[in-house]
Amino acid sequence: MRQSHRADKWRLPSEEQSAGLEGGEKPAAKGTEERMNISVILCTYNRCQSLAKALDSLAASILPEDTEWEILVVDNKSKDQTWEVVEGFCQRYPGRFRYLFELRQGKSFALNSALREARGDILVFVDDDVKVEPTWLHELTASLHNGEWAGSGGRILPEPGFSPPRWLALDGPRNLGMVLCAQFDLGNVPGELKDAPFGTNMAFRREMFDKYGGFRGDLGPRPSETRNEDTEFGRRLMAGGERLRYVPSAVVYHEVHESRVRKQFFLTWWFDHGRGDIRETGKTLRAREIVKLLGSTLRTALGSVLSFDQERRFYRRCMVWHAAGKLVEARRQSKESGYKTKRQPESV
Repeated sequence: MRQSHRADKWRLPSEEQSAGLEGGEKPAAKGTEERMNISVILCTYNRCQSLAKALDSLAASILPEDTEWEILVVDNKSKDQTWEVVEGFCQRYPGRFRYLFELRQGKSFALNSALREARGDILVFVDDDVKVEPTWLHELTASLHNGEWAGSGGRILPEPGFSPPRWLALDGPRNLGMVLCAQFDLGNVPGELKDAPFGTNMAFRREMFDKYGGFRGDLGPRPSETRNEDTEFGRRLMAGGERLRYVPSAVVYHEVHESRVRKQFFLTWWFDHGRGDIRETGKTLRAREIVKLLGSTLRTALGSVLSFDQERRFYRRCMVWHAAGKLVEARRQSKESGYKTKRQPESV
């Protein structure tokens, strides 16, 4: 389903062509004649205005002259002017931008289709509502060319000038910046990551996808809201013994959407995140684990009621919703497991 540098507005792919990869399936290898150093993958859905700003900042990236690189924009069935925006960049920067249409709704489907179409030896992932610094791409990928590191993750900061409400902490032990804008900031010192980077600012060598498979289709925004599709892949690599590098000099600034600066958004996000935590492992909780989780949840809920500190009170409330998501998903998986067991044919 590859489209030319000039996006074809009327030629939509069939479902078979746009199916993407399920988690664990190996991406198709690209021909050597198509290879290049870096592919930047950006999936988008109905954010044409933010997208234009993101692509503007990407176009201004500064890399060594001998670096071959591309920006692959995956339109996940948008209904706004996304195609027109991308087409404009394809015309202004021929050979730099490519457009890909993914018919099936779901970020993991879009990501996995991009894995199949991208030409780079290093695959970089970024969101449609960020602005990158001119040196971002070079800084993020510089350590991935010699094979020592499997991947890397950079800093994600809220857009300059944002002032949070009194109930929202963006630093310290009650930091909720990861919900507001996927904030990821481990300080100024580079080193090995102990946890997976976020999909807003991460890169991996292509061979990692050949070895470990693609993104899991049961995680990620739309149709599921359990997310975790990006961090699950990073954790999969780390569990396999791969090393990921933290690059603080690779900075992106994430737009703060007004719709996110609401308590209900945070509570829903944490509930879905809890569901994703359980779904990622695929393990059902034992009765003892459920009782323990219920007990800690009740203590946290009581602490949120009694606290006079707005940040602490709201943070604890979020943790209650996180635990509730875990319990709901664990119950769902337990029921499914019991149903499958009943349906199993008796052994002969």
